[in-house]
Amino acid sequence: MSQLNHKKIELYEVKNIDRLPQLQKLSTTERLTMKAVAQVLPFRVNNYVVEELIDWEKIPEDPIFRLTFPQKEMLAPESLDKVIWHLQNSTPEDLRQVVNTMRSQLNPHPGGQAEHNIPTLDGKQVPGIQHKYPETVLIFPTAGQTCHAYCTFCFRWPQFVKMDGMKFATRESGLFQEYLRQHQEVTDVLITGGDPMTMKAKHLALYIEPLLNSGFEHIQTIRIGTKSVAYWPYRFVTDEDADDVLRLFEKVTNSGKHLSIMAHYDHPTEIKTEIAQAALQRIRNTGAQIRTQGPLMRGINDSSELWIQMWQEQVRLGCVPYYMFMERDTGAKHYFELPIIRAWEIYQAAIQKVSGLARTARGPVMSALPGKVAVDGVTEIYGEKVFVLSFLQGRDPNWCKRPFFARYDEKATWLTDLVPAMGEKEFFYENKLKKILKEQS
Repeated sequence: MSQLNHKKIELYEVKNIDRLPQLQKLSTTERLTMKAVAQVLPFRVNNYVVEELIDWEKIPEDPIFRLTFPQKEMLAPESLDKVIWHLQNSTPEDLRQVVNTMRSQLNPHPGGQAEHNIPTLDGKQVPGIQHKYPETVLIFPTAGQTCHAYCTFCFRWPQFVKMDGMKFATRESGLFQEYLRQHQEVTDVLITGGDPMTMKAKHLALYIEPLLNSGFEHIQTIRIGTKSVAYWPYRFVTDEDADDVLRLFEKVTNSGKHLSIMAHYDHPTEIKTEIAQAALQRIRNTGAQIRTQGPLMRGINDSSELWIQMWQEQVRLGCVPYYMFMERDTGAKHYFELPIIRAWEIYQAAIQKVSGLARTARGPVMSALPGKVAVDGVTEIYGEKVFVLSFLQGRDPNWCKRPFFARYDEKATWLTDLVPAMGEKEFFYENKLKKILKEQS
């Protein structure tokens, strides 16, 4: 580890994007377009991504460039033109109003997050946590609602745009702890964001250490969702409190609870650098397990060969492939989305060419309003071509692993595009879902 040099993080946002010399190869119009898109969708990148992950000889096709820098196609043409006009001709306040209107039309909280996932305690909403599935509670620490760099596909983009009512966040007040005490059915806590690993170790400990004490015996697993392993691996190696982070991880595993780092990887490039692999080794040395997940995206990783590379390398480095998600119905979905059939073909072609240790990856999975729905395949039933689907998680646990069928549609890109097969009027879960949502509203 001593041979890996410390790197101080430098962040580039809209206000200082012109400081990047690499962007000078773009035309003035291209840079203006990039700034316009970044008015609507959040933009941030750091010096590690710029210097070590992006191949600047291959932009704009380079996948990491597309994953972090705004592209003009991420907005509808009429929206882009409107933002450019206001950027050049109107006041900041007028621009802000135009931009906020556009954001509100991009389905900022897909899957009923804001309407149906926020729990209550003593008749009042508990801010900054979500409880969609009985066993798992999500916690959004206030200090962790940012990232080392923003992914252009991210379904959590509303966390970063500073619009009133958009962000989920909770301060360390003890309120979420009391909620957990009163809900003994919860076995897993997921600390998420943003990215909790942007927090100092001492602040992260305020959320984790209380869960190791008496009264939380029912909490068996603590998960931390993070992109830092890909975009800022120095967090675990040379940052000034990197050792404190690892000691905190050891404290969790020594307590007898399971610690799972939910590492987000979208392309093989993100796991190839020496520092990225050193970070994984240091995390694993604490006794924590690393599970990997990421979405399938057009123009980024829409080939089985890339997923084979990722899964094989992740297994070699001691990680557990976990999810291949489909791009959620929010933000720049139209830029990244793939038809369901294409997603299944890519997953099926990849999973058959890796060893059993990599076949832990579930996919393709849609994290939708009723739950996590897996596309299990395509078949024919009584002469009708259908998608075979099942729930990996559901708002009603009884739905899990019950196969159901949707009429084959080569253009469908999301669960809401599908209709029941074999003449059924609705999917088996829909009536119960309506009752659940009514109770939660």
